[in-house]
Amino acid sequence: MVPRYLVNFDLDALPCLSFDLLVIGSGVAGLSTALRAARRYRVALLTKTTLTVTATRIAQGGIASALGADDSPELHFQDTVAAGKGLCEEQAVWTLVREGPMRITELIEEVGAHFDTVDGHLDLTLEGGHSRRRVAHAQGDATGSELEASLTRRLLYNKRLDVFENYYAVDIVTVDGRCVGALGMDCLSGTISFFHAPAVVLAMGGMGQLYAVTTNPVICTGDGVSMALRAGAEVADLEFLQFHPTSLHLPETPRWLISEAVRGEGAVLVDHTGRRIMRGVHPMEDLAPRDVVVNEMVRTMKKLGRDHLFLDATRIAPEKLKERFPTIYRHCLEAGLDITRTPIPVSPAAHYMSGGVVTDLNGRTAVKGLYACGEVACTGVHGANRLASNSLLEGLVFSWRIMQDLPAWLERGGMARKELEGLGHKAKRSRLPVEVGLLRRFLQQMMQDCAGFRRSEDGLREAWEFLDKNLEVLRVEYLSPSGFELQNMITLARLLVSAALLREESRGCHYRTDFPGEAEFWKRHVVFKARGGRVMRELREVGDLTGGGYAWEEEG
Repeated sequence: MVPRYLVNFDLDALPCLSFDLLVIGSGVAGLSTALRAARRYRVALLTKTTLTVTATRIAQGGIASALGADDSPELHFQDTVAAGKGLCEEQAVWTLVREGPMRITELIEEVGAHFDTVDGHLDLTLEGGHSRRRVAHAQGDATGSELEASLTRRLLYNKRLDVFENYYAVDIVTVDGRCVGALGMDCLSGTISFFHAPAVVLAMGGMGQLYAVTTNPVICTGDGVSMALRAGAEVADLEFLQFHPTSLHLPETPRWLISEAVRGEGAVLVDHTGRRIMRGVHPMEDLAPRDVVVNEMVRTMKKLGRDHLFLDATRIAPEKLKERFPTIYRHCLEAGLDITRTPIPVSPAAHYMSGGVVTDLNGRTAVKGLYACGEVACTGVHGANRLASNSLLEGLVFSWRIMQDLPAWLERGGMARKELEGLGHKAKRSRLPVEVGLLRRFLQQMMQDCAGFRRSEDGLREAWEFLDKNLEVLRVEYLSPSGFELQNMITLARLLVSAALLREESRGCHYRTDFPGEAEFWKRHVVFKARGGRVMRELREVGDLTGGGYAWEEEG
């Protein structure tokens, strides 16, 4: 049961603001899309809180791209596909690795982003799963912050762009399968407005907040994926929620990330006795792909009866450690940890959604006029497990491709405001009394316990039963961002659990203890769509992510 809209509305009674393009989200994907679009079109940018509260801002490691003299797009392709464990869409990966260097050059030359250099050349570092030093970084370990600041500075001086901070995007409005804008709520006043636009770009990030332990900011509740599903778009690969191996094991929300680049500079994972846990597990040892490292960490912690391990960075020269990772060093020092002297307590945390809204190579979804890019989208680039530092690059590459496609769509002309007169939605709403905050915490803990990195049928069935009992929440009209977030989280948790139950194998960042090996049959994407309140499901083979449409069955 998925309602078409979360609220009842009458467009004639709502304030209306008209634009050529509506961009939702202010991370690297949203900002770069809006920046390019505002050179030519009137653009509205909606963001849930303020421009700077994003997953991009707290990204530490950097951007991966074949920029080194010993590197090539072919090598970057091979590493990405190897990490994706047979589920990458190769055409999308080629697009990423071939166009990536150009997008980074634009960031430097046109946007004015400052990356760290050595002797006039980019200082490239190594991260897990990479065969070459290809990760460009800024301010040591504050790459996301530098990108966010550089893009924001350029946006604020553009007269064709209107920024709406503290606006919650509730739903995409469609007419006959065509996007005509979105409903947005002013979080301060509670007023809902209609943002009328012939094209909408979703750039709203991931859904790490489905879990009790996550590196994601509190805004990452999967709103974009859930909105797109209700509007008629397809979503895929939701079971591949990646866990980062090294979050700082302290009671913080969200968990502070200890960048993979720390291991790239020589830090190693050890247990409580100082034994290196990755030695002999994988040829790349501590720089193995994330799924391999997390799996070994979880196995070791379970064996030892511990809830965390340690990242030993003391083998890196103290001055180099402070200079290369100043943000991490300061944060740990404030928590009472001198990482030049003491190993860092770490444990895995929910981090990145490899799946999302299905798009083609130009960011187009199954809904005409609706685009998606960044973490909210599923281009097939990441497959079953994202390669480290490919995320910022994906946002840059595919936002650029959206802007190449957009003029042709806008030239066809959108629906005039007068054509939308009388449009609205009215459905029977439940008056079920629910304490939103309490149910959200129960949901997060249930997903942590039953649908975390290691899963089993018993645990997933328990999660399914919990979600099934709370489906009535989707019929409540909350009229508040916290209520909308809860509804989106329950919608996506159910799809994630459904896909995880169906996938009877272990692949990438999806690990089933009752099916520990990979199965050739499961080189397929699990794709969902909503029709008439029902959720339908289809399996698509690799290479056919945006195809299909012929073998749908009802989910559940």
